[in-house]
Amino acid sequence: MPKGHPESPDRLHYLDHLFAHERFAEFEKREAKYADLGLVELAHSKEHIQFVKSRRPVESIAEIDGDTFIAATSFEAVMSGIGGALDAVESVMNGHHQNGFCAIRPPGHHAEHDRPMGFCLFNTIAITALWAREHYGLERVAIVDFDVHHGNGTQDIFYNDRNIFYASSHEMPLFPGTGLKRETGEGNICNAPLTEGSDGAMMREAYMDRILPALDRFNPDLILLSAGFDADSRDPLASLRWEPRDFAWVTGKIMDIADRRCDNKIVSLLEGGYHLNALAEGVAAHINMLEHGEMGAPFDATKEIEGIWREREQA
Repeated sequence: MPKGHPESPDRLHYLDHLFAHERFAEFEKREAKYADLGLVELAHSKEHIQFVKSRRPVESIAEIDGDTFIAATSFEAVMSGIGGALDAVESVMNGHHQNGFCAIRPPGHHAEHDRPMGFCLFNTIAITALWAREHYGLERVAIVDFDVHHGNGTQDIFYNDRNIFYASSHEMPLFPGTGLKRETGEGNICNAPLTEGSDGAMMREAYMDRILPALDRFNPDLILLSAGFDADSRDPLASLRWEPRDFAWVTGKIMDIADRRCDNKIVSLLEGGYHLNALAEGVAAHINMLEHGEMGAPFDATKEIEGIWREREQA
């Protein structure tokens, strides 16, 4: 990405510091594998893939649109993200782990069937859902998206697919402008738009009244999460007022349904989150809930990471 772009490699470098902290020493960590580029055709047209290929520069970066850029090695980044997601699904489906979190970039949920946009080249979670359904013969796969921006791409790809459930909480009005309650697909789409300034209490109401009952009724065989952390009050790209404990609460409520419906099978994929401390603290709350069933003591990234990060940047 260009200098100053919010979706930068710093996001994962910062999370590396989080995962290296002694508090997370017991978590099993794996390097993401590369997936085969052919898997992208599960969710995207050949024209989409060819267009993205055609824009890839020999070196440096090239612009796809005002928000979205591609570098010479972007395919490697995207395919390692997809490979990591598929590896996590395999581990969960084969009973080696109950759940997993994939720290990957670029995000994917804005990439539509035939259009890259919104920092996203290919829709990682859509590819993962379709691969999981095909590979394991699953009848119903659910995707819950708590990124502050609506996952228009995921909705676009699954709008007429009764066996893939997509639910999203998101700020509205906000980019990309989709995600109205009346957008319901074949009854498999559940949107819960939140007004500017909505806090954790308003989010809880939306989930309890709308998203969680719909997810429970869908009775999924596997739950995938589009885990964006840009609903945090500190994020520069939006205006919701969530706190790290709110991401833990959402995670825990989804886990309750996973426990009843699909033997706890959850795989979470990183989407947005552009304030580094907010991102680290939200991820910490999220993965603590996934691992231990509770948020644990709040993680203070300002105290635990920021100083190390500044030393690294100065060096």
